[in-house]
Amino acid sequence: MRELVENALDSAESISVIPDIEITLEEITKNKFNTMIGLVDRDRIDEELYDDFESIKAREKRLAKEARFQETQAKNAALGKKVKEAPAARGKGRGEAAFFRVTCKDNGRGMPHDDIPNMLGRVLSGTKYGLRQTRGKFGLGAKMALIWSKMSTGLPIEIKSSMKEQNFISFCRLDIDIHKNVPHIHLHEKRENKDHWHGAEIQVIIEGNWTTHRSKILHYMRQMAVITPYAQFLFKFLSDSVDKNLTIQFARRTDVMPPIPLQTKHHPSAVDLLLIKRLITETTKQNLLQFLQHEFVNISKSHAERLIGEMGPDFSAKMTVKSLTSQQLVRIHQLFRQAKFDDPSGNCLSPAGEYNLRLGIIKELHPDLVATHASSPQVFEGHPFIVEAGISIGGKDVKHGLNIFRYANRIPLLFEQGADVITRTALKRINWSSYKINQQQDKIGVFVSIVSTKIPFKGTGKEYIGDDITEISSAVQSALKQCCLQLKSKIVKKLQARERQDRKRNLNRYIPDVARAIMDTLGEIADETPPKRPRYDKEDEELLEKVNSQEVTEMTFRDCLTQHVEQVDYEMALEYAMQSGVSDEPREAIYLNSLEGSYKFIDFQSPLFVFRFVP
Repeated sequence: MRELVENALDSAESISVIPDIEITLEEITKNKFNTMIGLVDRDRIDEELYDDFESIKAREKRLAKEARFQETQAKNAALGKKVKEAPAARGKGRGEAAFFRVTCKDNGRGMPHDDIPNMLGRVLSGTKYGLRQTRGKFGLGAKMALIWSKMSTGLPIEIKSSMKEQNFISFCRLDIDIHKNVPHIHLHEKRENKDHWHGAEIQVIIEGNWTTHRSKILHYMRQMAVITPYAQFLFKFLSDSVDKNLTIQFARRTDVMPPIPLQTKHHPSAVDLLLIKRLITETTKQNLLQFLQHEFVNISKSHAERLIGEMGPDFSAKMTVKSLTSQQLVRIHQLFRQAKFDDPSGNCLSPAGEYNLRLGIIKELHPDLVATHASSPQVFEGHPFIVEAGISIGGKDVKHGLNIFRYANRIPLLFEQGADVITRTALKRINWSSYKINQQQDKIGVFVSIVSTKIPFKGTGKEYIGDDITEISSAVQSALKQCCLQLKSKIVKKLQARERQDRKRNLNRYIPDVARAIMDTLGEIADETPPKRPRYDKEDEELLEKVNSQEVTEMTFRDCLTQHVEQVDYEMALEYAMQSGVSDEPREAIYLNSLEGSYKFIDFQSPLFVFRFVP
């Protein structure tokens, strides 16, 4: 399902269309599956052959235990004691296999009619060439789903596809010959496209376990909705049991999409010997000077000439690049590893953007506080990368403590979290208490997205990023600290506002008693004959006269004191904002998109909002 969803996102974004993706999981019972493949059910003859076989002795023992339990429960009910539920029976075997029809439909680019069999039915026939930030981990995409379908059910997959302004829908039913690595086409035809739909719909039937993986699937969809708030996801689970049916819509909240990742050339310090050989095989440049200048980034003509001079007398600028010997290639590779080169710029990367990350967090978690930060492009081993981080406090469906959401090239990482650089940084390198955050009691959401032309995955599953690359771990730590600083400022203000409210509440609590005491004191003074004091100020005499005439009452003093408390509270808040609110708050830059080429609008972007100007 992950491969299908991520392929659908890539397809829509490649033509700058806001993704609209529908995922359906339909449960297929064993009887229905057998009917689909033309298999007739048979009753069991030899029960002992099966994993779930229960011997007569074991069955008698189980029935006796159930009878004792029911007898105990009946006595408890008669005595008014709490009645427990009967323990669930645990089978010995694995149980019957479950089958599912997985369908993913998108509104993306679609696939050319004649290319569909090779695109989905032949491994290692991908279209991703060059160096580019991509969502995929293995380069197999939907073929992985096809191979799993072939292995678990043997049934073919079905594909519907139509490209923009195409008046027909391509329909293809195929599977793959794993040994020969060729597609086996069952049906390939063109159908009418009445709705002018474009995109792709892929349907596979696989063996799986919904009960076990339900939470992972929904967690994946929620994480994907966080990092792509510009996409709309509709997830459906269909079953013959109506109570198991499920429909969840992850609504779109913005139409601001990240830019399409640009293809770039390799950085000299990031290539290995095999890659150099492949580049030489594929290059159209004739001599060594042109090869160095045009096949790598950050090598100018003068720089290339200096490198060639450093290689030794066996090298010249005009020597044919395809005539290089193995020893000469090793010398080039060694020089690439030792020489200094400018870092790649990072312009080829396509991060989600602070605005989208913040909006996704707010949309899915509804937190009380949220802060985001995006690092400037940085480099490890010649590959540019950008770290985006977000931290939220509070929210719905969030557990107490750290809730870590990890992303690599804008896809969620679900497994092997403990060894990941993001998890280790959040747990061991951030002193949460120094930022007024309680790591145990607060509901903390930690979101970190790393985008790069090369994600340094660890393990065969490619589900986590190792903690052994200093540049990445430092960038993750710095981004999280920046978010914490923002939150600390907000939390301090919140605490101070709460203190002001408490102080105001306490003062208001004493206003009736104070007003009554003042009124009683003034009443006693006004009743004195002759007055103890020789004379009063004019204002005092006027006040006493008003007290005598009941023009000034206890309620008058209450109102005056309440207004005074309100005024003092306002003045203190204003003084605090003037002294610390402006200077302590980090100012967020608003930048303007490049005006190169054709454009329909201009976006002023900041982490908090996007202001769109339509000329």
